[in-house]
Amino acid sequence: MQPRNMSMSGVVDLAAVKAAGEAKAKAEQARAEAARQAAQGGGAGPAADAVPPSALVFDVDEAGFERDVLQLSAEVPVVLDFWAEWCQPCKQLSPLLERLTVEANGRLVLAKVDVDANQMLMQQFQIQGIPAVFAVVAGQVLPLFQGVAPEQQIRDTLAQLVQVAEERFGIIGLEVDANAEGAAESAPVEAPAGPHDALLEAAVVALDAGDLGGAVQAYKNVLADDPGNTEAKLGLAQAELLARVQHMNPQDVRAAAAENPRDPAAQIAAADLDLVGGHVEDAFGRLVDTVKVTFGDDRDAVRLRLLELFEVIGADDPRVTAARTALARVLF
Repeated sequence: MQPRNMSMSGVVDLAAVKAAGEAKAKAEQARAEAARQAAQGGGAGPAADAVPPSALVFDVDEAGFERDVLQLSAEVPVVLDFWAEWCQPCKQLSPLLERLTVEANGRLVLAKVDVDANQMLMQQFQIQGIPAVFAVVAGQVLPLFQGVAPEQQIRDTLAQLVQVAEERFGIIGLEVDANAEGAAESAPVEAPAGPHDALLEAAVVALDAGDLGGAVQAYKNVLADDPGNTEAKLGLAQAELLARVQHMNPQDVRAAAAENPRDPAAQIAAADLDLVGGHVEDAFGRLVDTVKVTFGDDRDAVRLRLLELFEVIGADDPRVTAARTALARVLF
């Protein structure tokens, strides 16, 4: 899935919320006052309302969204990371966002949204695929990007976000208590490199660069030598799924599926979109229902795609178990 909307060009319309000049002056005054108080205190310790680094990254759900995101966005830009456990690109992007958030030292925070547990939020943000990243500043929602992107590109986007928050809204972020427990963590001990780590890393690099074809080939290279490699199987299934939906028009695909409920190709394409969008049960149910009404090669094509989607989610997922049972009932 190629990155999109990787800019802050749409933010200029938010200037009406607060005059840019006044907001910038407010930010400068607040920063000067914080420096003055620190100087008077001799740097003995953090302010009473300073937050620990661990508070900069947190999970958010539908129930706490207004308090944890909308209200907080009046004090600090809130970056929203829409992710899912089964989403391989999310597993590459989320740690990067977490690291960059901690490095920003209170200039922004990261709220992580599990789309499987928060379908309403996903619908409200009209998300077509994950990972998807938004920001909320002074209650205003800004789309940042969707899919994977190079680290420097993400750094630049977050820097623009911080600048907009300061200059247009006077929001300078939170003070971080650098002495809080967990502020400095020891470096993790690296595990010994495995025989296919270089190829697997090449696949991850290709995903980060938006080169889905390269990622597919890298995973295939691993499987050519080690057909049972679980990580490569999962990565290949997910990369191929992302490659299939990359150039789809969601409206056209869904319209074709609605008009042709017995058309295997139309239902397969719609199921791919369902899965990328986090609607796992819908994707599985759509294909099981299609298996019911198809025969011969058409039925086999639908069945095989369903098995491929099982690989994307993982055999241990209860939704896969349920769908396998439903498929068996249809077939036998």
